[in-house]
Amino acid sequence: MNIAVIPARSGSKGIPNKNIIDFMGKPLIYWSILSAKASKCIDRVVVSTDSKEIAIVAENCGSEVLYRPESLSQDDTKTIEVLKYHSKFLNEYDNLFVLQPTSPLRKKRLIDDCYKSYVQSKSSNLATGYICKQIEFGTHLNERRQEIKGFFYDDGSLYILPKRLVDVGLWNGSNPKLYINEKQFTYEIDDKIDLTILKHLFKNYQNDI
Repeated sequence: MNIAVIPARSGSKGIPNKNIIDFMGKPLIYWSILSAKASKCIDRVVVSTDSKEIAIVAENCGSEVLYRPESLSQDDTKTIEVLKYHSKFLNEYDNLFVLQPTSPLRKKRLIDDCYKSYVQSKSSNLATGYICKQIEFGTHLNERRQEIKGFFYDDGSLYILPKRLVDVGLWNGSNPKLYINEKQFTYEIDDKIDLTILKHLFKNYQNDI
């Protein structure tokens, strides 16, 4: 069994109630729930929250709700700590699919394609992202962008973690599958500027979502 978990705590400082703000006529969290429910490889969709308001919205969007304690809803709480907590109360499952609600743009079949890649590669876990070529000014000799090797940066669209990693509190295994996402689907909402950018991207790529 594969379970999608969408972490959505209250208390966002950049944008109040960020996870349920209006995004293209729907609560922001709706788009992640929609992606998860459209996947052929996900058996359950749950939202993890500490907020009754978020819970009501999530249920109205067709998701189950798992409540987490206040101690796991702080600014410094790590997602893997939340997953490990919920894992104790979930029925037997194989993998958790983590979808950040602040990444509302996911291409159709992204989840299913990622799962297929994860299984076929026999990887320890999976993360979507892109090759970041940003380096601190003053630490290089004016290399051209093409000459910078860069590094993989996870974009929050999707993580796949098997139960064995979750239960020991590991976010990453020894052989992760790094799935390169298309650039237009890698943007996240942290502040109001990001929100404006994502709305324009949605209008341009809504037929692909």
